[in-house]
Amino acid sequence: MPFTPRQLAALVVATSFASGLNVYATVATLGLLARADVIALPSALQLVSSWWVISVSAALYLIEFVADKVPAFDLVWNALQTFVRVPVAALLAYGATMQLSPGEQLLATTAGGLIALAAHGGKTAARVAVTPSPEPLSNIALSLGEDALAVFIMWLATHHPFWAAAIALAMLVVIIAVARAVVRAVASVFRGAQRQLQATGGSHTTRPTMNA
Repeated sequence: MPFTPRQLAALVVATSFASGLNVYATVATLGLLARADVIALPSALQLVSSWWVISVSAALYLIEFVADKVPAFDLVWNALQTFVRVPVAALLAYGATMQLSPGEQLLATTAGGLIALAAHGGKTAARVAVTPSPEPLSNIALSLGEDALAVFIMWLATHHPFWAAAIALAMLVVIIAVARAVVRAVASVFRGAQRQLQATGGSHTTRPTMNA
């Protein structure tokens, strides 16, 4: 189905967020939906609907499906995926907005990359928090939830792009709020530790003096 400019903007938001969670599932889902004539991709993104792109994306998704569920290794995997998820999201946003002016296209591309980066950062932070858990079930459940959310958002974006974008933006707000809270908490801990070290150092340097 064709999209109006506003719907296209909503689709870019949703696609970028989904790419930040799982770019391979996003590209494969987008290609399959285009193949099923559920969505009419812009000419610049027709390559996504080719079977070899879908096949490669599906194969990489299967690799990520396993790698993303191994505690500790998933942190390394997600760190490496920073150089895949963000650029691919930016490229998808660029290709989806070819009909816009160069300035608007640059803005959409930048927004797509930043949205993917925020989603990717929230996912990585969640993994850092869950990895110390001694049992693997929480890590596996979190990974499955992220995969399902990426596919669901892509499907929803093709039927109700504004709802998909609203969900993505709401989750971005939560991610940013939590990230700010974590940064403030860590900074407060470091400030407290610094004051304690200064107080300890001062007590060691101050020694009693005896009058002659």
